[in-house]
Amino acid sequence: MSVEIQVTFDAHDPQALSLFWRDVLGYVHPAPPGVELGEGQDALEAWDEFLDRMNVPAEERNSRSALEDPDGRGPRIFFQQVPEGKTAKNRVHLDVRAAPGLKGEQRLAALEAECERLVALGATRVQRFEAEPYVSDGFIVMRDPEGNEFCLD
Repeated sequence: MSVEIQVTFDAHDPQALSLFWRDVLGYVHPAPPGVELGEGQDALEAWDEFLDRMNVPAEERNSRSALEDPDGRGPRIFFQQVPEGKTAKNRVHLDVRAAPGLKGEQRLAALEAECERLVALGATRVQRFEAEPYVSDGFIVMRDPEGNEFCLD
């Protein structure tokens, strides 16, 4: 029997970090509880309206955010506000599969193109690792806007 998982990020600014990862992964912000989103309705605007109705104080509104895979295949991603900043290398990181099935120069070109897109979204490029026979097809290590390491694989 398998279980569902949620990946949780500690964050200084949960909403901003969720916007970055939304654009990286093609995920969506879920609607508030009991709210049906209309065609083209912005989930974050719906959350603002929901939190107004619930009388949630402004200083508590960016304490958490979440993303879901619109296809229902990937894990839910949760962002929770913490007071401290990131101080060490992640012990767990995400591998963003940007070039599945590709090999050689075609793979590395796809990784470079995705790296360029993610840098424009606010990521930082750290290091490219070249392909090593029997070990790796090559990948790029990056950091999200709050410094969390991830790989383009």
